[in-house]
Amino acid sequence: MTTRSAARPTARERLLAAADELFYREGVHTVGIDRVIEQAGVAKASLYNAFGSKESLVRAYLEGRHARSTARITRHVEQRDSPYDRLLAVFDAQSEQFARPDYHGCAFVRASAEAHPGDQVEQAAEAFRAWIRGLFTDLAREAGAPDPAVLAHQLHLLYDGAGVSAGMDRDPSAAAAARAAAAALLDAALAGPGADTRAARRRAGD
Repeated sequence: MTTRSAARPTARERLLAAADELFYREGVHTVGIDRVIEQAGVAKASLYNAFGSKESLVRAYLEGRHARSTARITRHVEQRDSPYDRLLAVFDAQSEQFARPDYHGCAFVRASAEAHPGDQVEQAAEAFRAWIRGLFTDLAREAGAPDPAVLAHQLHLLYDGAGVSAGMDRDPSAAAAARAAAAALLDAALAGPGADTRAARRRAGD
């Protein structure tokens, strides 16, 4: 019996795969449309038919990164039982990413540094950052922090700093350092006035 071969990726899929590799490795402005088209092995018309413009292609690239990042982080969070450990699992997800040999820093930070105010690239980067901040806020609330928004802001700063350090310093251990600092912030929040003491007792899964 003849085995049916896998369907060839569409022009759109090939363009996204090429964009994901080139944009992340070299930067969204450094890489021109012609290089993406050449690597994807498609006609120039295919790019404009699928995306309309380079800006829309960059946004689609970032949305793909968003989907993969949120899936990775969510997987780590859902593997933990206690609210305390669920919050710190966000940094465990970072550690997994930093250990990759092809890690070149946060795709959203890098792309937004080259974006124009209000453009599609900035909007895509802001969407991911809003998701991270919202996740930290929800997890801080579940852990019993008296002011989840304040703690989430602090944790987001640690998350950003770890990403920059891992990318610029080639230091995968940045995630572990950020996790330890996050635990200290969380412990301080749970020990402060107004904290949910029941949640504090559950931080080790008791």
